[in-house]
Amino acid sequence: MTTHGETAATSTLDAHMHRACSLQEGIAEFYDQSSGLWEDIWGDHMHHGFYDPDSNVSGSDHPAAQIRMIEESLRFAGITDDPAKQPKTIVDVGCGIGGSSRYLARKFGAECRGITLSPVQAGRANVLAKYEGLADKVSFQVADALKQPFPDGQFDLVWSMESGEHMPDKAKFVNELARVAAPGGTIIIVTWCHRDLGPSEEDLEPWEKKLLNRICNAYYLPEWCSTSDYVKLLQSLSLQDIKAADWSERVAPFWPAVIRSAFTWKGFISLLRSGLKAIKGALVMPLMIQGYQKGVIKFAIITCRKPE
Repeated sequence: MTTHGETAATSTLDAHMHRACSLQEGIAEFYDQSSGLWEDIWGDHMHHGFYDPDSNVSGSDHPAAQIRMIEESLRFAGITDDPAKQPKTIVDVGCGIGGSSRYLARKFGAECRGITLSPVQAGRANVLAKYEGLADKVSFQVADALKQPFPDGQFDLVWSMESGEHMPDKAKFVNELARVAAPGGTIIIVTWCHRDLGPSEEDLEPWEKKLLNRICNAYYLPEWCSTSDYVKLLQSLSLQDIKAADWSERVAPFWPAVIRSAFTWKGFISLLRSGLKAIKGALVMPLMIQGYQKGVIKFAIITCRKPE
C-alpha cells in the first residue's frame, strides 16, 4: 500500500525530472537556433574574450581575445608548454561547435572528445573538424554533462568553458567532471556565477534574483550559484590545488561588442533568420551588462587537480 508520504515524494521526483527534461530541451533548441548566427558573426569560439581592461578594444580584437581566454585559462591552471606536462586526452564539456576542442587538439597534439546537448552543434563541430583535418583527433557527440558517456579516469584535461551555468545540479556536474578526470588530471571550469554572499547574508537581494531570473528565462539557465559554492563542491571531493579568480573586469568589453554586432545589418538579418529563441536571447543581452556593472554577475574561473 502506498503511503501519502511516498506519493508526495514520487510526485516531487516526477516534477523535478520534468523540469530537468524541459531545461535540456530548451538548451538544445536554443543552441540549435542560435549557433549558426553566432558562427556567422563571431566565428567558432562561443565564449567570452579576455581583454586588457586598460586598452581600447577594436572589433578586430575580439577573436584574438577569445583565444586569449583559452590561453589564460590554461596558464591559470598551471598547464604549460612543457611537452612532458601537456594533456594527451581532453574532454570539452559543453563544446559548442568545437572551437576550444580544435584549438586544444592542435596546440597539444591531443585527442579531444566534445559533448553538447545540441544536435546542430555536434554535427557542425564534426564537419569543421573534418574540414580542418582534425577528424582523427577530435570528435563530437550529443550527450548529457551530468551523465557523461565516458569511463572513469579517462581524460588528462577536463575542460568546461561557459557550460556550468546551464547545469541544474551543480554537485552532480562537478562530480562528473572529477569522475572522468584521470589521476593527476586538471579540471578547468570557466563559468557565470552570482556574487559571493556576505557573512550575514542567506540569499541574494530580491532585485538581484529578479535580474538573474530574467536572464535565466532567456538563456535556459537553472538557479545560479557563487564561485565559493563551486570551491566548496570541489573541496568535498578532496580535489587538490583548488584555485579561483574573478575575471569580470577582463570580460567587460564582451557583451557591448556582442550587442553592437547583433544590431549591424548583417547581424539583424541573421538574427531574424535564427528564430524566436535567439531573438529573445539578444533582447536580454543588456541585462548581462547591467548584472556585471552592479556586481551581481561574476565571470569566474575555478581550477583544480585530481589526486594521483
